[in-house]
Amino acid sequence: MTEGKLIDTAFDLRTDANGKDPDFASPTLRKYHQLLWSKPLPGGSTFTLDRSVRDHYLHHQSPLGEFSLSSDGVIATFTRWPAMASIVGQLPDAMNAEFLRISYTIGGFMLWPGNRIGGKWTINQARGCTRRISDRMDLTLECIRRHYIGETSPLAATLARYSDFFDLFEDFPGYVTFWLLHDLVNDDCSAVRFWLPFDDFTAPHVPTDVASYIEYRCQSIEFVERRASRMLRSLPSTS
Repeated sequence: MTEGKLIDTAFDLRTDANGKDPDFASPTLRKYHQLLWSKPLPGGSTFTLDRSVRDHYLHHQSPLGEFSLSSDGVIATFTRWPAMASIVGQLPDAMNAEFLRISYTIGGFMLWPGNRIGGKWTINQARGCTRRISDRMDLTLECIRRHYIGETSPLAATLARYSDFFDLFEDFPGYVTFWLLHDLVNDDCSAVRFWLPFDDFTAPHVPTDVASYIEYRCQSIEFVERRASRMLRSLPSTS
């Protein structure tokens, strides 16, 4: 851990998950989420997260409402996708393992509402199961941007079910700022910086050759590392 810091942004969060999914099994990840996101919202109220409430990963209850949040690793490496094996397999195993390791550091994780509404998909489920998103965070963020301005997207119905959650951040710039996603948007938050060429969700949603996979890999890693630096700067020093 970096001296004087509350979190270790290089820590592989699989380490204390005992072979399970860190999203629910890593106590370090849960603690890091609580530290990072228990902070003031754009409207001034503090979004205090409690990890002691039974049956909730992280829980918030206040006059703002009640929210049950769950963790989600948002960097799709595609290293375990059978359909991508012919592309990913052309890279050295060590290179693929390193991408996977970086994806399991705190810069690659988000919180979403974890409660199902009407038996339908959560945001986490929808982004992973909707082919036009394919678990990509850049495409997910474009859907969120469109949600705030009332435009349609492949995740529109899912995001609308959780409109009370998105209302907490007031607008898209507020959402980006709260979750430290600045490196996925342009300077005025008017557009998302995509990791692959984008054509209104009609272009291929996963890399189609080694060159595009390497570009996607580089963009993903750069985002994780820059966001991790923002996380460190957002927290007080322990020294």
